Amino acid sequence: MVVEVESNPNCESSLYARFRESGPARRVDKIRTFERRSEGEWCWVTGWSDDPDNPRCAAYAQLVEDSGAGLTYVVFGGLWGIRLKPMTLEEDWNLEDRRQWGEPYLALADQRDIHYAEEVGG
Repeated sequence: MVVEVESNPNCESSLYARFRESGPARRVDKIRTFERRSEGEWCWVTGWSDDPDNPRCAAYAQLVEDSGAGLTYVVFGGLWGIRLKPMTLEEDWNLEDRRQWGEPYLALADQRDIHYAEEVGG
């Protein structure tokens, strides 16, 4: 699998990374991240694209081989990465909201830190 993210207003870092897939990609809507708080925090997650009228897109988690950690879950989204906000926020997704932030992708070691979205028709 390839994760490609352009430098953009959601996340300044561009990225091109290849991973060896170890399972199928599944849609996610919430994740627990330890990026801002050592005890972790549950956040809404969405993919972010370059479409100015509808930038939100699906976010996915995929089990991959990681040379340094064995197996890990890569959470990825659109061409502009993923966007996160604490679950306590009820505001719409907005690049101007400082309580929200973007990442090119996240690597999570524990599947318990991932909440899979309801899959339609499944």
